[in-house]
Amino acid sequence: MNIISELFGKSPFGPLVEHTKKVHECVEMVRPLMEALVQENYQELHELQDKVSKLEYEADKFKHEIRSQLPRRYFLPVERVELDNFLHCQDKIADYVQDLAVILTIRNTVVHPSLVDKYFKFVDQIFQVTATLLTAAVELQNLAEVSFGGAEARKVLEIIAGLGEEEWKADRMARSLSKDIYRLEKELDPITIIFYEKILLALGSIANEAENAGDMLRTMIIK
Repeated sequence: MNIISELFGKSPFGPLVEHTKKVHECVEMVRPLMEALVQENYQELHELQDKVSKLEYEADKFKHEIRSQLPRRYFLPVERVELDNFLHCQDKIADYVQDLAVILTIRNTVVHPSLVDKYFKFVDQIFQVTATLLTAAVELQNLAEVSFGGAEARKVLEIIAGLGEEEWKADRMARSLSKDIYRLEKELDPITIIFYEKILLALGSIANEAENAGDMLRTMIIK
């Protein structure tokens, strides 16, 4: 019996937590991807893209199994559609990491030295957002045990509030970095500028979707 079947034998919330963890494994690939780009190690970029693709596929397997089981089994303390919306947001996080990996392998882009530190600070902030989401999401099983109420629910709501603040910081950093990119348009060719912006948008989408997932989790708690 595989891990998904074992978890479903107890509760549908176990697989949801496992899916969240697998999605976070995808996010953990973002910094190595950016490091390979900055180091102009394009061969490693392709190898890392393959790893991201495998992780995204594994997350998809969890997603499909959850969706195939969820409508048929268990009396749930929340609406099934709410769980499916949460699952959809988590799935999109993994998709955006995959999108980033593909963008980085399309061309051998060189990152301007003035942007390197700012990109990495932005990457670290995105990871802070998704790590906060993971902290909240792993409480799903505990929340289910208390019917998404009580002290456990208040604890998760506090974490989600922190997630919103971290995503706000990421948005501010993205706007600042975008301005820095376009200040270089007289120095760099237009295609490079476009790629810098595509990288920025892909990174920002990860943080935005993490906030959306947090909103879905909040919806489950506040009914």
